[in-house]
Amino acid sequence: MATNKAIHNFHIPVMGLSYTIDSPIRVAQYGISSVISIIDDDVIEKMNKFYTEKYNLFYESISLKVEDYRAKRITAYLDTVQEIVNQKFELFKQELSKSRKSLDHYIQMLPNRSEFKKSLLLYLTEQKENVTETVKDFLDQHLSHGDIDVNIMTKLDKDNFIKDEQLPVIFNDAHASLRGFANSKLASSLVLSAGMNPRLYSYIESFNDFFPDENGILRKKITLKVSDYRSALIQGSFLAKKGIWVSEYRIESGLNCGGHAFATNGMLLGPIMEEFKQKKNELIQTIHELMSKALTQKGIVVPTEYLDLKVTVQGGVGDGEEHQFLLENYNADAVGWGSPFLLVPEATSVDIETRELLAKAKEEDLYLSDISPLGVKFNSLKGTSNELLQKKRISENRTGSSCPKKFLALSKEFTPKGTCTASKVYQDIKLADLFEEKETMSQEEYDKKKNKITEKACLCVGLSNSTLIENGIPLKGEKQGVVVCPGPNMAYFDKEVSLYEMVRHIYGNANILSDSNRPNMFIKELNMYVDFLKDEIIEFSDTIANAQIKKWESFKLNLLEGIHYYENLFSDTSFFKAIQEKVKTQLADCKMEINLIQIPQLEPVL
Repeated sequence: MATNKAIHNFHIPVMGLSYTIDSPIRVAQYGISSVISIIDDDVIEKMNKFYTEKYNLFYESISLKVEDYRAKRITAYLDTVQEIVNQKFELFKQELSKSRKSLDHYIQMLPNRSEFKKSLLLYLTEQKENVTETVKDFLDQHLSHGDIDVNIMTKLDKDNFIKDEQLPVIFNDAHASLRGFANSKLASSLVLSAGMNPRLYSYIESFNDFFPDENGILRKKITLKVSDYRSALIQGSFLAKKGIWVSEYRIESGLNCGGHAFATNGMLLGPIMEEFKQKKNELIQTIHELMSKALTQKGIVVPTEYLDLKVTVQGGVGDGEEHQFLLENYNADAVGWGSPFLLVPEATSVDIETRELLAKAKEEDLYLSDISPLGVKFNSLKGTSNELLQKKRISENRTGSSCPKKFLALSKEFTPKGTCTASKVYQDIKLADLFEEKETMSQEEYDKKKNKITEKACLCVGLSNSTLIENGIPLKGEKQGVVVCPGPNMAYFDKEVSLYEMVRHIYGNANILSDSNRPNMFIKELNMYVDFLKDEIIEFSDTIANAQIKKWESFKLNLLEGIHYYENLFSDTSFFKAIQEKVKTQLADCKMEINLIQIPQLEPVL
């Protein structure tokens, strides 16, 4: 039986609603872990049909008329993924045992300091004869497929109705997604992102698989995507008081990442990772004590030893040196590589047109937009088919989406059932109200407010269309084109590459970057935060209060403290020697720029 020790020290995070929806089927056999979004049950149902037909597996359609259809669709697809991954994993081991060429090729993809790699090479050296006949036994004992993890964005927990009757909370979108995962055959992790949802977190304790068994084994684990240590402690403690252990804290850069950008208050990735490094043992002890009390009250056996707790990191990592630095300097257990994998057809589900657009993208093509109905800044790419279609509709006064999926129908402004701010229904009402007030404002102010209404895009459809296009699944309903949400790091990856090339690049054994001027990940993030603060001050239009002033001052102070941290870090580390002088100058320039930022003050009361 294979061990559960990870083969690779990187993972592919969730991307969009469907860019990684079948990544485990594509890469898990190589020991690579990836994350599926389980929000869009419509796409999940279509993908289940697609893959069961492709692999000649049993498929039973789950229509909208079936009770609890959302959870059942998710369970069915995840079970299909597990079955296919198991098949491909067995075939891959057979291939490695029969072909020395394939085995050598795979060995070159493994981490340089991998224990599995060392053991395998030693085994092959010691086995003088019949290597191909015996290596299968070795692989069965030591090789594991990658994890099939799933993601729920906790804010996407819309209430659901049958006609005008509101269903119980457990039928909310995120709750049903959680149930779909809990009822599946997977033994993997649920990645929760976008902050704490107390009702959803409390629902986790309804499922036994999230509690340790008599041997301290968790069949299903919790991973929290967090922005800082304080958030990890608060959320981890909340779950621990219910007997739920968080197996992984996944730290993500607030701005130097893809998807929605949840900016921290000027807290930079390096100092955040340093705090986790210093306080990890304290976190384990605190959470273990809280969990133990809860398990005792529930009559569940308390593990005699601390359960495993991983700290991983992601956001803007671009080369092997940065990857290894995060592992060694911060003792990170793994590093997430997201956006670059959009250029790897073997790993992600992206249509040809979008992949070509991503490969051509430069720094100026990647920006933070306001297109998300959630009201959170959203990483966007200029020139997508969704953007072009949206501009065309606006020019023809046909703004807003028909909103077929309603996952983001969260505004209760007009109806208790919720409305999406990107929908035609919502935008028609808001535009009519704005038109009535037109004479009270300047044309510039009117145009600005109108754009704020109409710029919201239908992410539910746009973020899933690419997968359907790639797999030849017909698109139905109103044309929305494709939305893609890469991180700023996408600007430095400019060509389609194979999985083999990308993995070799991650481990520093190859280089797929054409631009040698790519900024260090920490410097890139720092500059983004400086720009973010300046833009926020300029764009702020509400009445300025003391609380807002203090927030900006705190933001500025955190940036300056972060620079001081990096000055010491880059001076002391054995990494980044080739760019140390350049970084020193960049940090000094940033410090000067921050000190020049003027924080608005309250006007004195006369």
